[in-house]
Amino acid sequence: MTDTSELEPNTFFIEVSGSGLPEVDGLFVPSTAPPATSESGSVSSLGYWNGRMAWDRADGKCARSPAISYSETYQSWRICRLDGHLAYDATCQDEMPPVDREWHVYKKGVAPAPKIVLHHCDPRLPCPAPNVVFVLGGPGAGKGTMCELAESQLGWTHLSTGDLLRKEREKGGPTAATISEFIAAGKLVPNEIVVTLLKDAMENVTRTTGRNNFLLDGFPRSLNNLDAWYEIFGREAELPKMLYFECPYEVLEQRILGRAKFSGRSDDNVESMKLRFDTFKAETLPTVELFKTKNKCANIDTSQDRETVYSIVTSHLAEHTDAQFVDKPLTERAEKLLGLRPWS
Repeated sequence: MTDTSELEPNTFFIEVSGSGLPEVDGLFVPSTAPPATSESGSVSSLGYWNGRMAWDRADGKCARSPAISYSETYQSWRICRLDGHLAYDATCQDEMPPVDREWHVYKKGVAPAPKIVLHHCDPRLPCPAPNVVFVLGGPGAGKGTMCELAESQLGWTHLSTGDLLRKEREKGGPTAATISEFIAAGKLVPNEIVVTLLKDAMENVTRTTGRNNFLLDGFPRSLNNLDAWYEIFGREAELPKMLYFECPYEVLEQRILGRAKFSGRSDDNVESMKLRFDTFKAETLPTVELFKTKNKCANIDTSQDRETVYSIVTSHLAEHTDAQFVDKPLTERAEKLLGLRPWS
């Protein structure tokens, strides 16, 4: 029998969509079913059934409560129709309803099986505010490498404005042509495009993973960028901390040319780099100076060896880094990024 006193509160929300039985689609919230003994003898508790989290329909229309639950007898997750009959199931022993596989159409269900999205916060409410650290530096200063290490080893989410812009351009959306034009010219993409991409990306990560620590790689690249940030997040919000990666131009040039051999990036060449560096000096350095005047900028000399740089970055992020990541052993990829292991 499950000891319900040891169960963590169910704070997750489930969105069901695309099923062949439209009445199944919708938002499901932590179950409020009163304590009861299930068919396997487990005692349910608030938000749980059979020792696993369980959910009711948000509209309260379903005859069965909970409407999404786990069956110990059949070792499967189940979703029921409004009349209480089971419509879809997924045979597995996962702790949570699976989101990465196709569900089975049960006796009272209709194909196709639905898609399941797990939300870490109530999608009906505003997304919790992100905890942000800005990361700036010239092209080749090591921003991407250090941010990737912080993501894999420290649990932070690395968002690169450059990567987000390139992905948006590749998708061929309504702003793709504008993005291509500005990147090719070595100019800054319009603020409204950049900030919208960042906001959407952060909200998606927070809602679907629960992770709320973000490193914004390459933002804000200008004072206008910062103004656009305040327009979205409010001018009363505290100014985020900035990590500024300093590195001599000669070292940056050497790194870019070395990276060009395998990066496949169209802007990894001397001409584009000069344009990018000139833009960085004209547009971005004033932003760095502003953060320095407000004691919100940490200068990091990235011409040092990578282990030293990573140690400094780690110390600056320590305040908001989850304790479970502090002593995490280096992964194989982290060792490669730090130069401790050769790339195969």
